[in-house]
Amino acid sequence: MTLAAPPPARKPSSPEPPEAARLTAALLGWYDRHRRVLPWRAPTGVTADPYAVWLSEIMLQQTTVKAVVPYFQAFTTAFPTVRDLAAADLDAVLRLWAGLGYYARARNLHACAKCVVDRHGGVFPTTVDALRALPGIGDYTANAIAAIAFDVPVVPIDGNVERVLTRLHALEEELPGAKPRLRALADTLEPADRAGDLAQALMDLGATICTPKSPACVLCPWAEPCAARRRGDAETFPRKASKKEGRLRRGAAFVAVRPDGAVLVRTRPEKGLLGGMTEVPTTEWTTTFAERSARDHAPALGVARKDWRRVPGVVTHVFTHFPLELLVFVAQLAAGVDAPAGSRWVARGDVAGEALPNVMRKVLEHAGIDTKPGAPSMKRAAPNQPRPSSRISKPKRSPR
Repeated sequence: MTLAAPPPARKPSSPEPPEAARLTAALLGWYDRHRRVLPWRAPTGVTADPYAVWLSEIMLQQTTVKAVVPYFQAFTTAFPTVRDLAAADLDAVLRLWAGLGYYARARNLHACAKCVVDRHGGVFPTTVDALRALPGIGDYTANAIAAIAFDVPVVPIDGNVERVLTRLHALEEELPGAKPRLRALADTLEPADRAGDLAQALMDLGATICTPKSPACVLCPWAEPCAARRRGDAETFPRKASKKEGRLRRGAAFVAVRPDGAVLVRTRPEKGLLGGMTEVPTTEWTTTFAERSARDHAPALGVARKDWRRVPGVVTHVFTHFPLELLVFVAQLAAGVDAPAGSRWVARGDVAGEALPNVMRKVLEHAGIDTKPGAPSMKRAAPNQPRPSSRISKPKRSPR
């Protein structure tokens, strides 16, 4: 009897890669095709510059990529290296930062540059712990610099990454309480030898595909495993605990102008809100501000109380912890009036170069003074016509 030949032995099939490995491979494949071109991002195959990574990450705190790009370019032109930044005067740094907001970042930026030069010989440390010990660098920024500049296998979690991961896992726990769980989920990803690319891929995914509104799920490399997409409620993630809004504060700002166009300004104290920035004289900003006595707080310039003209409308601004409304008063002074103690006159042509925060630029614009370089000293405005006030909302980190 002839026996049938046994079937050929099958080669053992390769096991499916673990979920984390599949997620990482899909994301990096997408990133290789769609990565954004940013002035601080090293091209493919080029080692990242730690100075550029650090500078961009500090600027991107609570601020969008679009807003940061011109500031990054101006800073790297003025201060090409961390040593150049450390050697600069703080006033020069604040002037260049003016308009970007959250001014403690600029002071910390300068202090950090000095620390890198003094303690580390002008070379950024490579570990998360050593980076976190530098001024102005918290957990996220330390992780971002370590991953992007030095390929340390850690996943930095910003607002974009929070959104991506909470949607991927349909995480119901509210932020900020969900942060430990998000860290645990991020740590399951496998960056292998591309930690920097993984970090930037997550940021790009959140900024361009997994956006807060109308996410482009059909284009997402994680569309299939995304639990929120399957449920059809991706836009509802992440869950966030309701925030308590600060009480409205009010005050008055006083714009004094000489015949030659010079404007009276002063420098705010180094510590505290808008520390070290330039402002026109103001009252305190309080929840109990009394409008009827506002003129009593005008600077002593030999001008009668009635000569401080109230500009119709108000200037509104939103800080992190409270909204603000400012009345604006303008006085035209005689030539040769001395500046009060703690104040100084700034020539019209130099106003634009002052370290003016956005709220003060708005005050000056509301008073009819253009803060753009080369502008005439006073705009022409129809008499008794209110100038529209604008509201600046808190800048968002997401999307980057």
